[in-house]
Amino acid sequence: MSQLPTKRPFQVGVTGGIGSGKSIVCRIFQAFGIPVYVADERAKWLTEHDPILKADIIRVLGPQAYDAAGHYNRGWVASQVFTDPALLSQLNGVIHPRVMADTAAWVNENANQPYLIKEAAIMKAAGDSNSLNWVITVQAPIDLRIRRIRQRDPHRSEAEIKNIIERQVSDADRVAIADFVVENNESQLLLPQVVALHEAFVNFNV
Repeated sequence: MSQLPTKRPFQVGVTGGIGSGKSIVCRIFQAFGIPVYVADERAKWLTEHDPILKADIIRVLGPQAYDAAGHYNRGWVASQVFTDPALLSQLNGVIHPRVMADTAAWVNENANQPYLIKEAAIMKAAGDSNSLNWVITVQAPIDLRIRRIRQRDPHRSEAEIKNIIERQVSDADRVAIADFVVENNESQLLLPQVVALHEAFVNFNV
């Protein structure tokens, strides 16, 4: 059940599968002056710059998690956790609390805004163990998503992309948690859909 906002800033989640265009939707919100927190990018930044998180990652994975220059050894870490769900769970268990703390600080820094956007590939329904008031799901047909991904990353094969999509949350599951669905299918104009949401959020309970 979505949380009806009682005070600003409202918090709106944006999610969608790879190639759906959720990042484009978020950039439109940014063009309106709305702050956007990109969870995946911030998590990567924190693994490099947060001393508490770096210490926790080394405790879980060992010193090889970072190279001699102190940079996060993503390839090595991925090889360790790929076939070890328990180790992956431990790693997520130290990363997620730091991301949550970082998010809370970001919300406080932007408390004067009418609403805030949080982008993440994995998301729960609004109010389900999170501070979100609403969730937007961005969706597009699979064949279009594959074409977009191949255009931006021609080194990836269609089979590899399909495998990534199959391992992600299904479109049906994303729609099930959505309060709003944005269709980014090239047959419906994207901008008017986002403009309508922006106006609704700004004018909600004014």
